[in-house]
Amino acid sequence: MSIARLLHSYCSRANITAAMSTILEIRKRLGVTQKAFAEGIGVTQGNVSFYERSQQTVPPKVAAKLIAYAAALGHVVTFDEIYAGELATPSPAEPAKVER
Repeated sequence: MSIARLLHSYCSRANITAAMSTILEIRKRLGVTQKAFAEGIGVTQGNVSFYERSQQTVPPKVAAKLIAYAAALGHVVTFDEIYAGELATPSPAEPAKVER
């Protein structure tokens, strides 16, 4: 199984979406505009805007391109960092059942 397929499976099971602050913070840390960021990772500027506002999930292939783009600029970015926003958000818990 390819890395992209494994990541897609992982992201789907965890219902992960990119958190606004995560992608925005990464882009700002790289010191680039949305347009330059989009060109660097092979998406549109609109996609970047959606990623930053949590309106679109960052696909694993795009995350891999983001990691490579950051490395080319001398920065280290990881998959965990890209998807950190949702991992840090707890899912709603079911109420405990009390037997009487």
